[in-house]
Amino acid sequence: MTVTAAETTLPAERFMRRALTLAKRGKFTHPNPKVGAVIVKDGEIIGEGWHVRPGTPHAEAMALAKAGENAQGATIYVTLEPCAHRQNADGSPRLSCAERCVQSGITHLVCAMQDPDTRTSGRGFALLRDAGVETTIGISEAAARALNRPFIKHRETGLPYVLHKAAMTLDGKIATVSGASRWITGEESRAYVHRTLRNTVDAVVVGVGTVLADDPSLTVRTGSGVRVPSGPPSSRNVHTPLRVVLDSGLRIPSMAKAIAPGTVIYAADSPITLQRVSELTVRGAEVVLLPPGADGRVDLTAAMRHLASEHGALSLLLESGGELAAGFYAARLVDTALFFVAPKLVGGRNAPTPIGGDGLTNDMNRAYRTGTITVRRFGADIALYADIVYDNGNDE
Repeated sequence: MTVTAAETTLPAERFMRRALTLAKRGKFTHPNPKVGAVIVKDGEIIGEGWHVRPGTPHAEAMALAKAGENAQGATIYVTLEPCAHRQNADGSPRLSCAERCVQSGITHLVCAMQDPDTRTSGRGFALLRDAGVETTIGISEAAARALNRPFIKHRETGLPYVLHKAAMTLDGKIATVSGASRWITGEESRAYVHRTLRNTVDAVVVGVGTVLADDPSLTVRTGSGVRVPSGPPSSRNVHTPLRVVLDSGLRIPSMAKAIAPGTVIYAADSPITLQRVSELTVRGAEVVLLPPGADGRVDLTAAMRHLASEHGALSLLLESGGELAAGFYAARLVDTALFFVAPKLVGGRNAPTPIGGDGLTNDMNRAYRTGTITVRRFGADIALYADIVYDNGNDE
């Protein structure tokens, strides 16, 4: 039997909040989603767990192990549909979480949302229902979706979740007229970008213009100033995400700091010499040639789709200049904008802004809109978070 969320009571929401809190502890679960689980019997929590990182037990398995034999006749609260697939990533056999729940004697599943992964989507619920386990779906679904937005977008669209980060002055400039941009924001803002943003996304994306102007390393700097080598988020507490450079004409210098193993360069498949490609690949970079778009430049959607499929990127941080950022918005690839605003004024009619190009629209009524804006303070700087809304009102 399946019960809708509307038929449940407040205790269910309370236990699901606990499961969501546990799920947030899994900071390096890539490429898996963040999941939390709580097992309740007679109104008391008897087991709980969360997915720590790939290769470790799933949230349900951890919670069931703690509950032991007491799980018989209990209710399990899970933030995502229990998995139904019976193979590990390496092809070895495994017991699915849905089967573990059945074997443990769980009699009621309360779940926040269905898994968008085709290996499980709906199958976990079906397996449990067929075994006589009562299922309640939809408790705190909005919060569960927000927790795994990159994973959900990747599975539903084949594209990564894009966070556009920009630092600007109070008058909306990301550099002076001469191009000087270091440093607009203070140390607190920059530390947040490294420790919280770069340290958790799968890739950092810039354009060749940024490389030519600033020669960034695109690494993660820790509080000790140590730069951490690249590697998957699941393999370390601090990691360097993939470095991605969009460079249609392959103008990037072969000795640029960003060129190293773990760097992917997307170029337009136009007259580019093999020697130029070799200069970059010999230093460990991967060069991907894609058919150009109508403007002769790299097709951004094709590049992002390749990044998601071939490198498994669920999320990325766009740290580009205004021209490339405009291309991402025009292609409707940006999900969330994060603008740091520093208490500085530089002026200049030709000073660059966070979103450049020829303009996203000529009609203010068709301007791209945002969802609710979240405001935070980092020292003297103000950070504005907002989801981008692409609705019919934006269509030309």
